[in-house]
Amino acid sequence: MESRTPAILAEIDARRDDLVALARDLIRIPTLNPPGRMYREICEMLAARLEHSGYACEMIRATGAPGDSDAYPRWNLVARRSGARPGDCVHFNGHHDVVEVGHGWTRDPFGAEVEGGRIYGRGACDMKGGIAAAVIAAEAFAAACPDHAGTIEISATADEESGGYGGVAWLAERGYFDPARVQHVIIPEPLHKDRICLGHRGVWWAEIETKGRIAHGSMPFLGDSAIRHMGAVLEEMERWLYPLLAGKRTGMQVIPEGARQSTLNVNSIHGGAAEPPEGDTGLPAPCVADRCRIVIDRRFLIEEDIAEVKREVTRMLETVKARRPGFAYEVRDLFEVQPSMTDRDAPVVRTTAAAIEAVLGAPPGYVVSPGTYDQKHIDRIGRLKNCIAYGPGILDLAHQPDEWIGIDDMMDSARVMALVLRELLC
Repeated sequence: MESRTPAILAEIDARRDDLVALARDLIRIPTLNPPGRMYREICEMLAARLEHSGYACEMIRATGAPGDSDAYPRWNLVARRSGARPGDCVHFNGHHDVVEVGHGWTRDPFGAEVEGGRIYGRGACDMKGGIAAAVIAAEAFAAACPDHAGTIEISATADEESGGYGGVAWLAERGYFDPARVQHVIIPEPLHKDRICLGHRGVWWAEIETKGRIAHGSMPFLGDSAIRHMGAVLEEMERWLYPLLAGKRTGMQVIPEGARQSTLNVNSIHGGAAEPPEGDTGLPAPCVADRCRIVIDRRFLIEEDIAEVKREVTRMLETVKARRPGFAYEVRDLFEVQPSMTDRDAPVVRTTAAAIEAVLGAPPGYVVSPGTYDQKHIDRIGRLKNCIAYGPGILDLAHQPDEWIGIDDMMDSARVMALVLRELLC
């Protein structure tokens, strides 16, 4: 099938302007999560295009999933195109939601401006540029190889940025990633065009609450401040837990280098009176805080056991309790995900590695993501192990102001993905 390669690459080259236009159209739809805006609009836009390319498109709402509501329904698209004869199914999965804009932008976050070979906008890198590259790769391959075997699927799914439970997890629970239905999955996350991402670290989110007793703020000695108790927790975290985690190292090829150790982030802290409504000019009441809560984000390594990860936090809290009269706490699990790793000898890994070398002239690097992505659901729920992340974009740009995707990077990634289709379906 080597004779097909020039025709496939020529089809990709002819679609450069189309690739740029598609990426820009996707970026211009502000699919912000939270709360989950314009999910149906972006799915309908992609469905209209893919139906024109011969795909049977299914619009699927994750009714009842976390976050789903009539105001913000969790819409997903699964598009399927069958070949001329039986064969494997290759599935490209991309999440269509993007995170909040944040501050520090010098451009319109949804303007999709093109400058210097780059397209700027929220979601350009993470991961609408990857979705566009996958669509172009599939269309170019089918044009050059209309007699291919098997099936190509493209999905655009919801809520990856908030766990994927209204997207890939919901679909996996309903068999869309059953190995009898789909054999190879590529998720075009921005892990660099010359690298194959084999998996990700694990994650445990939990809420820690310290308890106190309310009293008048002018007589705090009559109460017991939960905020002061939480201050002691944070101090012990700095004294003991952070150094402990810094000493844990992994054999996983996690990028960037700092993520090769265990990490912990305090996502939020809330204590005392609730935040006043926006626009309220009144002063708060003088009260001692009787509750304080933090949400922790613990990322752990494949060498670690989740039970021990949780015991370390309990040990820290018990140490504080032993030192502080009246100290009481509660830990509530929010969610957890085990680390995921695809074998380097898996078919999708080997074929993608060969395609990268053919396009870029050098063998790929193999990496692991510092954070989880939707491979976790394909692996744990779908029981499909033959899955990787591969796509254009620089990981460090994700969620940053002035996020961008390189046009040449999208083109190269589209070439790689098209050659993977050639190998697996021809």
